Amino acid sequence: MPDLQKEVDSSDLESLLKELSNLLMKKNLMLVTAESCTGGLIAASCTELPGSSQWFDRGFVTYTNEAKHDMLNVPKELIEQHGAVSKEVVEAMAVGAFKKAGSKNRIAISVSGIAGPDGGTPDKPVGTVWIGYADNEGVESKLLQLKGSRADIRQATVEYSVGWVLEHF
Repeated sequence: MPDLQKEVDSSDLESLLKELSNLLMKKNLMLVTAESCTGGLIAASCTELPGSSQWFDRGFVTYTNEAKHDMLNVPKELIEQHGAVSKEVVEAMAVGAFKKAGSKNRIAISVSGIAGPDGGTPDKPVGTVWIGYADNEGVESKLLQLKGSRADIRQATVEYSVGWVLEHF
């Protein structure tokens, strides 16, 4: 697992979001988010930009396992088998958000992780974050191992997620 540690700079995030907004509008796409550990920070960051309604569609905050199941149709068995912080669940979250948004001209990003300071295990320490991406081509995911405080991990997750969406263009 890569060990990712990086200072998160709000001007970097704003720059990434402006680049993302321009690309989404150019391609006539809308972004959908499905967030657990970030609690809506990705959606909030996106909507900080004026005119975001042209490229940001909606966000799902699915902090509990029940919310993941109810709002995004993540199978309960998948969560029980792999845990909420897993490749399988984050991919199911991305697909669920993509489908709930109607799929047409949409892309979805999802995140699930352990921001701390508690909740980590030897297999999934604090800072373990999975991000998922879904579009008409399919679904994929990426594992991050972040360091820092709860706020640092959550904010870094936002920045990495936005940057990772940009890599898909």
